[in-house]
Amino acid sequence: MKIIVFGATGNTGRRAVEQGRRMGHEMTAFVRNSEKFYEQQGERAEQVKVVADDILNPVSVAEALSHQDAAIIAAGHAGQGEEFVRLVDNIISQCEIHPSFAGRVWVMGGAGLLDIPYTDHMGNNLPGFPPAFQNHNRNYERLLRSELDWSIMCPATMLDSIASPASVHLHVTTDTLPLSVPKTIKELSEADIAGYLFSRLQEMDVAYEDVVQCMLDHMELGGPFHRKRVGLAYQSEIPQ
Repeated sequence: MKIIVFGATGNTGRRAVEQGRRMGHEMTAFVRNSEKFYEQQGERAEQVKVVADDILNPVSVAEALSHQDAAIIAAGHAGQGEEFVRLVDNIISQCEIHPSFAGRVWVMGGAGLLDIPYTDHMGNNLPGFPPAFQNHNRNYERLLRSELDWSIMCPATMLDSIASPASVHLHVTTDTLPLSVPKTIKELSEADIAGYLFSRLQEMDVAYEDVVQCMLDHMELGGPFHRKRVGLAYQSEIPQ
């Protein structure tokens, strides 16, 4: 499969390129700084097509999307504000109109985009959540207006590596938080729900490698995460 990664020098993007290459995919790295990419990848960079250009340039993005089967948008971060929203919109717009792009897209979001079980709330809309996270909401709303086969990866804190016992597996959810919460949460105020979630955020720490692997394992069109938000957490297989 031909996969392009936007933001291929970031923590998520560079791992997507590396793991995709090891899986036998034909990888393209879209970066702002090619020297940084070559420093990160070393000799392995020879096995990757590198495009160094402005991610906000529609023409450059369109050219890079030619004959690609899928795209991973790992560029930017919510704290960039309007620029972050514009770069995601630019890539999505080019994916929508490109005649030879297959149409499968993964976008990086955050756990605050997920619905809270037994409530009508999404984390990012609760008091206490950073206002910048609303930029993820805007990207989600943009995708809802698109006919692309998209998925949004919504992890909490991503770490370099996590040592887990053999009894632990990766629990994956669609659209809702990957946590078991009591039904009584619906009786709490918005502020108390936010406080409850903050107290449990560490339970959703996940390794970059597992986030990337989940995306790469679901690059097909019409898969189980078609137009879904995806949550991840580690879960013990031993009953408590």
